[in-house]
Formats: sequence, structure tokens, C-alpha cells
Amino acid sequence: MTDNCPNMSINFAGLRLANPIFLASGTCGYADELADFFDLKNIGGLVTKSITLHPRPGNPTPRIVETDAGMLNAIGLANIGLEAFIREKIPLLESLQTAVFVNVAGRTAEEYLAVIERLAPLEAVDGFELNISCPNVKQGGITFGTDPQLIEEITRQAKKAAGIKPLMVKLTPTVTDISAAARAAIQGGADALSLVNTFTAMVIDIETRKPVLANRTGGLSGPAVKPIAVYLVHKVYTEAARPAGIPLLGMGGIRTASDAVEFFLAGASAVAVGTATFIQPDAAVRIRQGLETYCRNHRISHIAELTGGLQ
Repeated sequence: MTDNCPNMSINFAGLRLANPIFLASGTCGYADELADFFDLKNIGGLVTKSITLHPRPGNPTPRIVETDAGMLNAIGLANIGLEAFIREKIPLLESLQTAVFVNVAGRTAEEYLAVIERLAPLEAVDGFELNISCPNVKQGGITFGTDPQLIEEITRQAKKAAGIKPLMVKLTPTVTDISAAARAAIQGGADALSLVNTFTAMVIDIETRKPVLANRTGGLSGPAVKPIAVYLVHKVYTEAARPAGIPLLGMGGIRTASDAVEFFLAGASAVAVGTATFIQPDAAVRIRQGLETYCRNHRISHIAELTGGLQ
């Protein structure tokens, strides 16, 4: 440790990042929506809102509801579509001094590939997050993410389309064995894995006796899911990622530096902050600062030393 200042930089899937803090997809917009609250160069990277080949209106409202320890969303991959994203958002992304992963979604494998092929040559795009685990769409979405054979197949095709750009596959927790899904993605050529996506859940209005969300169910995120997410990250790390040398982006209810440390010890190389930004828009920077303090206090010279450090 030099001058009591820990090294926060990491190598993530071949990218050199200033620190291991990401903004999670679906919680930070397309580009600079949180730039009014902090300088985006103070985080390691961000993952954009899902982009599909064609614009999507998403699910009917209401499509967000708070719970005692989190939030349910059933947005349904609402987005402006590929062409509008290139026209309106890529110029903003080009000015950012942080790594940008584009979250890619679709109804068919062909739609996923069309988006990746169009975006791969653009300098503003540093990598891709393959969203095969969204629980709130009727086609595509979670369907791809629950069958190891489909996971391997679509990952292989997506990696070919991405070329030299890193491909990160986002895993769903709603499977019998998440490690089997992870191994399938790795066999398909994934450069990194992100986990976990939200958990399918429901909130009922006891007066109307109907689900609060128009979609009936939504994806649960926030503090309620953190202990499960930590466990699943550790399971994937020990059973699939560590043997293959594949980095993990851990997420699920991270609000504080302590939360982030748990994910690192469980096996994550980086962490993504999502739901916490709705309460505290600069949560990611506060977590990064807290991590620096933790490392100083525990005489850790490099943040990467924490990864997989569970005793």
C-alpha cells in the first residue's frame, strides 16, 4: 500500500477500469441520466438500459411497486430501439470517461445478433451485456436463460458478432442450477458473467384482490435479495467462473460498501449498483469511497485482493 492509498483499478474481461463499481442496467438510463448527481468518470463502468432492434413500449402501467425491502418492476424492456439509440445516445456515450456496456435484448436470436453487429464497430461501446434473463417479457427474455443448450448457442453466436468487444452474459436466478447456466455461457465464449437478475415476485392489493402490477408479476430487486445474490455469486464463482478464469459482475441489493465487500469476498471482480440509485442517485460513488476506506483500514493494497477471499 503506497501512501495509504489503495489501488482501486481492475482488469475486467480485458478492459482496464478505474474501479470495480458499475451502474446496473435499467437503473441508470441510456447514457448520462445520472450525470447531474456525480461525475461518471468516478465509477468504473455503466450498463445501459436494454436496447432492442425495434422500439418497445413495454408493459402497461402500473409497472413499478415498492415493497418493504425492495422494489418490483415489470417495465418489459421499454426502450427507444436501436436506430434511435445510435442517433441520440451514442454521441453522449462517446464523451464519457468510463466503460460502457450495452445491454442487448430481443425476442429471437436474430434480433440479439442484429443489435450487436450494428453496435460492435462503434468506439463508444466497450462491451455488451447479453440479457437472456428478463422475467417481464412474454417472448425471449428469460426463455433463453433457463436452458443451458440455448444459453451456449446464443452466447456463441453473440460472441462471434461482438468480435473483440467483451461479451458479458446476464444470468437469471430462477433456474434449478445457476452454475449449469454459467458453464453453458462460458462454453459459448462469454468473457464475463453478470448476476443476478431480479427474482419473479408479486404484490397483491388486498382491497381489490388483484395484483398491483398490470403485468401481475414483476422482478424483485433491492436489499431483500442480497443474501441470496451473494450466495449465488459464490456458487457460480466456485463451480464455474474461477476454474475458467472468468470475471463476475455481482449485483443484487447493494447499498453500501459493506454490501459490495460481501460480493467481492464471494467471488465478484466488480459490482453493479441498481435499485439503490433510486433512493440515493450518487450511491455508486459513495460505495466506491467506502471501499477505499475499507481497504485502508484493513491494509489492502489492491481491491482485487478481495475477490474470492471468503475464508
